[in-house]
Amino acid sequence: MSRVVGLRCKECGKEQAKDPVAACAGCWGGLEPVYDLDEVRRTFTPETIAARPRDLWRYRELLPLDAEPTVGHGTGFTPLLPAPRLGQRLGITDLWVKYDAACHPTLSFKDRLVAVALSKAREFGMDTVGCASTGNLANAVAAGAAASGLRAVILVPEDLEAAKLVGSAVYGATLVGVRGNYDRVNRLCAEICDRHGWGIVNVNLRAYYAEGSKTVGFEIAEQRGWTLPGHVVVPMAGGSMLTKIDRAFRELVELGLVKDRPVRLHGAQPEGCAPISGAWKAGLAQPRPVKPDTIVRSLAIGDPADGATALAAIRRTDGRAEDPGDAEVVEGIRLLAETEGLFAETAGGTVVAAARRLAQAGAFADGEPVVLQISGQGMKTVEALQGRPPFAAVIDGRLADFEAFWNQHGSAA
Repeated sequence: MSRVVGLRCKECGKEQAKDPVAACAGCWGGLEPVYDLDEVRRTFTPETIAARPRDLWRYRELLPLDAEPTVGHGTGFTPLLPAPRLGQRLGITDLWVKYDAACHPTLSFKDRLVAVALSKAREFGMDTVGCASTGNLANAVAAGAAASGLRAVILVPEDLEAAKLVGSAVYGATLVGVRGNYDRVNRLCAEICDRHGWGIVNVNLRAYYAEGSKTVGFEIAEQRGWTLPGHVVVPMAGGSMLTKIDRAFRELVELGLVKDRPVRLHGAQPEGCAPISGAWKAGLAQPRPVKPDTIVRSLAIGDPADGATALAAIRRTDGRAEDPGDAEVVEGIRLLAETEGLFAETAGGTVVAAARRLAQAGAFADGEPVVLQISGQGMKTVEALQGRPPFAAVIDGRLADFEAFWNQHGSAA
């Protein structure tokens, strides 16, 4: 039996059928699935969940499918890792890293969302899917479509990082570069969706697609022994992931799987594209659109679709928002790598840099556990670290040359 009752508008509360629609027909607000929680309670227990495969579908009662999933087996359940050395450097006493840079198959949290969206596309009988993307989503849709026999048409800004372009084209997707930033690409995808009726995961499948982010919250709770942390620092592009982690925690509380306790949700954006963080600092209810100018391409969405909802969640949970500059982002990438051996893309560097600012401001003075959401793998954005060659020295292949180098530099290493 399906646990999904229908879709509800997050703005006006109007409910409608489970159709592939981009927004509420009445007010154009965002949509989200509604679940029959009494039905969910019948099978959604720590014991039944623990017996299931270690992927996102272990939480299937709170994901918006009416049939068995067809995409994403093996996706999700990424590590939650203690980070004491990083914590010491940042001044955080109990620090953890949720490392979605290890997510199957394309090494970002977007694999979760795509698994849900493409499984739903199959339910709707669609044969062509696509997306507007700043890179990670393009990779995930291309891979998921290839594995499930769907045709993929993917639109991205033409100047995207090379690794993300290769990581989409290799799966055989039709990759289209668009002159302009993500917001222009997204508007075009909405028009294409209206014309062709394709399953554009972040347009007419968005209500289903976004639910995949809840599995980050479910996993954090389960991996902590069905307890909630005190703080989570989340990267924000459109703002959806922060709101869905919040929703996941609230659903677990309502179902009685975790004890209710304060969890402060903190948002991280780069200084060159910080409409949500800027609105939080200015006390605004709505973000003001900005023109992105940052190396953090995966967070470069100037007009965030879920910005107002993310702002509300940050304020309701007594969280904060920070927007470090590009140099701080690069330092955050290096700091995570040098202390914990974890390589994050620029969005992860943004989270680490924001956490440093938050710690300096006393946000974590309560000593409660802090989780950093690292959303993608560093090999996708190596351009951010490129400059001079990373050699300590270049020598001839003679032991004497190495010994001379080591005698001069080794003691200081």
